[in-house]
Amino acid sequence: MKKIIIPMLALVSGVALTSCEDQLDIEQKGATDIPSFYENDADCEAALAATYESFTLYTESRGNGDGPGIYTPAKVMANHAGDDVNYGGGNYGDHEFGGSVDEFRYKHTPEAIDYHYRFLYFPIYKANLLIDNFKDAKTKFQKQAIAEARVLRAYNYFLLACYWGQPPFVEHPIDADVLVPNGEKTQQEYYEWVAKECQEAEADLTERANTADKKGAYRVTKGFANALAGKALMFAGDFAGAKTALKKVIDSGKYALVSGDDFANLFHVEGDGCPEKIFECNLEYNPAADWWTGVGVHSTWMEANCFNWRAGNFKVNPANKYCGIDGWGSIGIPEWYGIAFHENDGDSKRFKATMMHIDDAVYQTSGIEGMKYADDNLNNMSLEEKKASTEIGISDIGQGLYGQSFYLGFKHILRASDCNDGGMYGDNGRLNNIIVMRYAEVLLNYAECCLRTGDPGTALTYINMIQSRAGSKTISAAATLDVLKEEKSYELWFEGCRFQDILRWSKLDNSAYDQACIARLQKQGSAVPHLFDKLFRPVKSTDENVVWEHGSEANSRFYIVHTHEAKDAGFEVGFTEKCRLFPYPISVMDQNPSITQNPGW
Repeated sequence: MKKIIIPMLALVSGVALTSCEDQLDIEQKGATDIPSFYENDADCEAALAATYESFTLYTESRGNGDGPGIYTPAKVMANHAGDDVNYGGGNYGDHEFGGSVDEFRYKHTPEAIDYHYRFLYFPIYKANLLIDNFKDAKTKFQKQAIAEARVLRAYNYFLLACYWGQPPFVEHPIDADVLVPNGEKTQQEYYEWVAKECQEAEADLTERANTADKKGAYRVTKGFANALAGKALMFAGDFAGAKTALKKVIDSGKYALVSGDDFANLFHVEGDGCPEKIFECNLEYNPAADWWTGVGVHSTWMEANCFNWRAGNFKVNPANKYCGIDGWGSIGIPEWYGIAFHENDGDSKRFKATMMHIDDAVYQTSGIEGMKYADDNLNNMSLEEKKASTEIGISDIGQGLYGQSFYLGFKHILRASDCNDGGMYGDNGRLNNIIVMRYAEVLLNYAECCLRTGDPGTALTYINMIQSRAGSKTISAAATLDVLKEEKSYELWFEGCRFQDILRWSKLDNSAYDQACIARLQKQGSAVPHLFDKLFRPVKSTDENVVWEHGSEANSRFYIVHTHEAKDAGFEVGFTEKCRLFPYPISVMDQNPSITQNPGW
């Protein structure tokens, strides 16, 4: 007889439900017959909770299925293939799961691709169980639960279609021995299906009460269904349809941009459930649960290590007091992007919340609260003393800061308040919510659809809203696709949009802007920056392509040299046309030989 395992912890609407175990006979040990389980609203709520829980599991740091993995494969897949990110770490080969994706030198199964593919299907399985077993919904709540599960499932299929093109389509529970081939839906048909699922589900969904309704950001609502439908239709090329769906979100009045002063909080625990959040994965947990089955599986375990600056390569970590935990520096900002962003924004609130110049980091001149050394003797030095001091700076003489340029990523490094305090793994668990969609993306997607349907005036209104909130020195006088593309690149850095947008735009427009983006992708891995400090490591005669932070050695303490270790090791690096789709993991193809590998892999 078929069995279903009931999760020990369930999350819906930001409230930790009691364990479903107390509904079962002890002898069943957490398993019950399917016909006995799917009967009433309480059962439906538990099944919905299991679907939300599995969705949270997919989003971040799942490993081999036995418990939390590490290194945030979802964010590697969504961001590190873009032209606006370098994969850092300690050196070439460190964190290879991300470095190989960043430089397009994987063949089939780097861990990020393997883990993320498999865990995108796990929530689909849970959603299918709920949808099928309550298909004859008898109550309003059961209809709502089905609608929420349909939208969660649709979101995962949207990602699967983006990444793999024509992945296997499963919308009903199947036996383990059933092998589903890929290719039954085209990528275009997937996008259209996602939109249709969201549109059909909308009528049975609840709506966020108002902009102050935090719980309305923690579950699937009409707002998220319309936002996802609009995005899917935009990817399908139906810009008029996308415009209609996205306008519903805008006209609802349930969402709003936060102030420029609060922009930085969007990516930390202080911003959870704020007016700008369309949907985010809620990481609240049952305090009675133990760390592993409770906190651990609902946090982005070891993201703190990955995203925070490479502490050991500094003489003293400039961010230790701000973060509360040292890091490995996996997120690097390419030179071109930091320069372009600053030229566009100046020292805007958005810019300062997104990245920090190495001078501001080492000399502690950013003005950001909490960015101070733990030792006040260092803080109390004058600026001129700091510039000449070897008590601070980048002390590593072998790698410097690998993959880093003059601007360090700041948007996603952790504040001490984001971290698990005293849990099983210290402060490695990041507990602020995972953003799936925020209002700024809706506005920018709507602006693009306006441009593509002959309404540049309305597009400009929404682009200017984003620019004004940012405090950018650039407030555009006219709306063009290039203006839209640039603005989106600054507003949504490292939020899972850039790489897929480049692929879409380069096919749709192939403008000079798009060609420049592709050209940068093609060079990934050919010249990897290392950020050095001349007080610890003077320039060597063998250094390639030395770039000083302020134009000359006399005016600069920090400089960049470039290497190409992967090419030296014989790897092919850089984007090629086959990289428009990721390869299917070999581990999956071994289990399901009916899958045909994507072209070129």
